[in-house]
Amino acid sequence: MKPLLLAALLATVSTAASAQEAKQDFTLVNKTGYELGKVYVAPSKSDDWDDDILGHDTLGDGASAEIKFHRADKTCQWDLKVVYKIDNTNAVWHGINLCQVEKITIRYNKSTDTTSAAFD
Repeated sequence: MKPLLLAALLATVSTAASAQEAKQDFTLVNKTGYELGKVYVAPSKSDDWDDDILGHDTLGDGASAEIKFHRADKTCQWDLKVVYKIDNTNAVWHGINLCQVEKITIRYNKSTDTTSAAFD
């Protein structure tokens, strides 16, 4: 009887796991005080940023965006680039382990002219 119960439990866990989102999915929160015109995410070993993941949209200050990955993506190490709409300046972070990060909050410090990110 116990092997049947274990098999049923494993089948349930397996089904629930396959229904989950890709492990690299994350929420990007903009707390910079400025609108972001473009956001790029690329595997850390890539030389190409591919397409702006916002498309024709922008990410306003105080807004957040759910970044979704294809379930087939296995890479955990990713780079992130944000481009400010106001002047096209950008900030880049390398080697983010998106298999462990669920939320990235970016902030801009006007006095030091730096953009920082917190990874949760």
